[in-house]
Amino acid sequence: MTPFGERVRALRAARGVTLKQMAADLHISSAYLSALEHGKRGQPSPQLVRQVCGYFGIIWDEAEELERLAALSHPRVTVDTAGLTPRATELANRLAERIRSLDERTLDALLGILDETPPPGGGRPRRNGRR
Repeated sequence: MTPFGERVRALRAARGVTLKQMAADLHISSAYLSALEHGKRGQPSPQLVRQVCGYFGIIWDEAEELERLAALSHPRVTVDTAGLTPRATELANRLAERIRSLDERTLDALLGILDETPPPGGGRPRRNGRR
């Protein structure tokens, strides 16, 4: 499941909407919506994210968060370490090798480290409201 899929599923459950009903209301196939929720399809289009926001009446910060989750929801990630240090390449490869075996506690710890690191170009670290 992707971060976007997890959030859409939670929104549907909170409002008592079935996958089939939501898909019909958005004029997309239920198979496609299911594949998005389960991470079997790539990132949703910006238009679909806006449709989902409209469907659930999501605005402002919550809509921005859903857009952010959609951007982080590509199930097949490529990490380009060309021009980076050998340690960066090692990290990317070791993570790729072990990602399936990491438990939630370890994932939360790694994400916490990333959340504390300023994004490229400076600015403030991103804080995620993870559990």
